[in-house]
Formats: sequence, structure tokens, C-alpha cells
Amino acid sequence: MSGYVLLPERFTAPEVDRLRDVVERVHADVVSAAEAGETTVNIWPDGHRLETVRGTTIHWEPDATGKAVRSLSPVAHLHPALEALWSEPRLTGPMGSLIGATAGRFVAKLNFKRAGVGSGFGWHQDFPYWYGCCGDAAYDIATAIVMLDDNTAANGAMTLIPDSPSEGPVRRDPLDPTGLLTDPTAVDATRAVTVEAPAGSVLMFPGLMVHRSAPNDTAADRRSLLYCFQPAGRPELSALHYNPERLADLP
Repeated sequence: MSGYVLLPERFTAPEVDRLRDVVERVHADVVSAAEAGETTVNIWPDGHRLETVRGTTIHWEPDATGKAVRSLSPVAHLHPALEALWSEPRLTGPMGSLIGATAGRFVAKLNFKRAGVGSGFGWHQDFPYWYGCCGDAAYDIATAIVMLDDNTAANGAMTLIPDSPSEGPVRRDPLDPTGLLTDPTAVDATRAVTVEAPAGSVLMFPGLMVHRSAPNDTAADRRSLLYCFQPAGRPELSALHYNPERLADLP
């Protein structure tokens, strides 16, 4: 058992081409609304700037020259093609097996690692943030990443610690102002696996997976759709509120 599932080329090249077009249109629309001043601004403890516009939060690249989007969340409501992925059997079938229940919605995100400016993300588990939102229900949340571009070590492909979900919540970094990153001294990097796969592939893992990603140092973008599922019938992330005080329950 590795704790993750890789489904190579689950989506065809024409399907991926269409999704690329869709996400770029969504990106343009959201950024245009932000530039028109339709946002509320939130600065996280690490200094990262988030702006919420029309129900979607933009996480800007913290160190890029000019403005570059790091992620958008949620996104499924912004286009029918993105909404349709919630019921796509190629996602819901294997995800149901991973979480041991009928797959329901939690949140859909769009991640960008733009050419040359896409930043890295340190060792972390998604679990602490989910736990801050929904408590013990976070144990049942897992993510399906639909790769819209080839994923390589050079463009910041995901690096995982296999079997780490079975080890539960990992000690968090006491130097991280957000309280969400994993303490790097608690990670056995000799176990790390970088998941390289072609566009159209799907990577699935639970919220307790320890993972990171490197910067994109190439001349081409790396874009990903992330659909986070949970057992059907539970509240979606948009109906919840993040409570950082809950993190005191975790290592």
C-alpha cells in the first residue's frame, strides 16, 4: 500500500485541450473582476495575499514580479465543464473506493504553476486546514488531481511520502506562521516519490498524505484541477468556517 492512486491518461487529449481552454477563460474572468475592484482582501499570517471575488478566492503568487495567480478556489460553479467533473465516473468511481463511501463534494480548486514563476510548496498535509474547518470529518476527505499538462520533476510535479496517511497527523512546523505546514524534521525524505505523469492523468490521495511541490523552472505552464471529495451528504467547504483554534488538537 502506498496511500495514493495514479491513473495514467484518464482523460483524452481532446478532453484535456478543452479543459485547458476552460480554465484559462475562468482565470481571465476572475482576474478581470479582481482588477475591477470587486474583491475582499485577506492577508494570511505568512504574508500571502488572498482576494475573494464572486465567491472565488484568488491566491496570488507571493514573490512573482507583477501579478500571477497561484490558485483559485472554488471553481466548479464558474463553468459547466468544471461542474460536470463532480459526477465524472472516472473520478467518482476510484475516489469512492479510496474513501470507502459514495463520493460527495467538498471543494474544487484550480492550481497554476506558471512558467518560470510558479512557486514551490513546502511539506504539508491538507488535513490540518480541513480539520480547522470540519473537525474529525477531515479524516474522510481526499483529493483527485486532474493534470492538464505533463507533470515532471522540472516543472514542480508532486512529491509524496508513500504510506504517510497511515501514520496520521504529522507534527507541524513551529516556525510556520500559518500553523499548517509539516515540520520538515519530521519527514523522512528518503522515502519521497516524485509523481511524473502525462497530461490527462489523475493522482488521488487522502488529506493525511505528506506532500510538497517544487517551483516550475521550465518555459511552459503546469496547471491542475483539484477535486476534493468526502462522503456524500456532508457540508461543502463553502458552508464551513476555518477555525485555527482547532489546530491545538493536532501534533
